[in-house]
Parts: sequence; C-alpha cells; structure tokens
Amino acid sequence: MRVAVNKIIPFSSVDGPGNRTAVFLQGCNINCRYCHNPETRGMCRGCGVCVESCPKGALSLETSEEGAAVVYDETKCVSCDTCIHVCPFDSSPRTALMSPEEVYGRVKKQIPFIRGITVSGGECMLHPDFLCRLFALAKADGLGTLIDSNGTVDFSDFPELLSVTDGVMLDIKAFSGEDHRRITDHDNKTVLKNAAFLAERGKLFEVRFVIVPDLYDGEKSVRQAAAFLRPLLSFGHFRIKLIAYRSMGVREAFSHCRTPSYEELCALSDMLREQGFDDIIII
Repeated sequence: MRVAVNKIIPFSSVDGPGNRTAVFLQGCNINCRYCHNPETRGMCRGCGVCVESCPKGALSLETSEEGAAVVYDETKCVSCDTCIHVCPFDSSPRTALMSPEEVYGRVKKQIPFIRGITVSGGECMLHPDFLCRLFALAKADGLGTLIDSNGTVDFSDFPELLSVTDGVMLDIKAFSGEDHRRITDHDNKTVLKNAAFLAERGKLFEVRFVIVPDLYDGEKSVRQAAAFLRPLLSFGHFRIKLIAYRSMGVREAFSHCRTPSYEELCALSDMLREQGFDDIIII
C-alpha cells in the first residue's frame, strides 16, 4: 500500500492543536480556482519539462517498459521551485511513493515533541485505507490524528477510518452549490452531508472558509453556512476558521484576486459570534 507523498513537515503549529507533524499526500479530485498548493493536485506524467528547466540538474528522465519517469536527486535541489512552476499538470517531481509504515517512520522521529499528526493534500481522503493504517500506527503510540479534507468523499463509507480519527478539518469552499461548482468544478452536496455526519459523531474539529472577494460573495456564503451549522453545535464543539485569500503560490491566472482586509474578516467573525459560534480563528 503506497501513495505519492508531496511533503512531510516535521513540526507544524497551524495544522491542528499543538505541535504536529503534517503529511501532504499528492493528488486532488477538485480544481479550486484559488488553490494555494496547485502543485499537489496532479500526478507526474514524466513529460520531462521540469528536467529541462531545473537550474541545478537535480532532475533526470529515465525510461523503461512502463514509460518515462522523472528521477529526483534531493542532494542537488536548492528548493527554487522552478520545477513546480513550469509543470503543465499541477504536479511536482519531488514526490515519493511511501507506505504507511515508511511515513510513520518519519513521524516517529518527532516523538515526544509532537501532540499528533495531521494528513492533508491534495485530498487525502482519496486514500482512506492508507490513512486508516497510518492512524492506527499513530494511535498505538498515543498520538492524536486529524484529517484535513475538502469534504467531497463521503466519510460515512469509512467507519474503520473514523474509529482511529480524532477529528476532521473540513473545507466549505462556498455554501451555494452554484458558487461551489464555479469555484471548484464540483458540487458541495457531499461536503454539507459530511459536516452534519461528522458533527453528530463528535468528529468535526474545524470548519474553514477561504474568503476570496473577487470570486464569490463571502459574507452571504458564511451567513448561509452559519445557519446550516448552528444546529450542529448541539452535538459538540467545533471551531470556525476564516482564511484570507492570498496570492502567494496560486496559479498565475488567479493571482489577481483581491485579498480581503482584516476588517472584513473581523466583520464576518462578529456575525458568526452573533449566530452563537464562540471559537473563531482569523488567518
């Protein structure tokens, strides 16, 4: 059981409570216009464009009966990111196929300096069996486990995974199905279903909204989402995170979008507090 891993961040204070190791899997099933990590979306196709562009010769192209594959030499890499900027498929040649045991071997090096692990992407729920095995290993050592998901994969199909998952950080890209499809090329019926399902089982850790004023009406979307989410507070606490769109890392075609002001985000936070939410983070 091996999946493509984009990167592993040994210590992170922004991917859940406490100090955590964050694991980012490669591959995503939606196409967010404002994606801040577009290089995690696609899989490398061995086209060789990055090999020709690498200024340090850290990449080479090897061919076999299975086809062409890019080989990455970490010792030569200077992390200039030229390879991901020139990739025509929203991918990266710096991924590695890893098993749950290999990933956990990297995680375990941080014990006892971490509280848990968070797995993100891409969309990590495309690999539920991998997550289940990785989280079982983490639980055996007393680590907490969180999933960072776009919510388009139905969590109710994976009870075994939920049994070893402490919580889910769930994106609601937009409350309106029309806006959600325009932003991501995907509807949000499963996303909203997941929000209710996870809350009812005490597994909804965080709901997140990325505010992009030039793409949709953020105030309207958050207000509608608040009305939907408010009854779910009766099942237990979860927090709301308001995230300001920023142009760093996004694809050039969408880098012109405006970053909302802190005052705009504070107004949304005030509105949420009026609706009964008391745990709100602005970033």
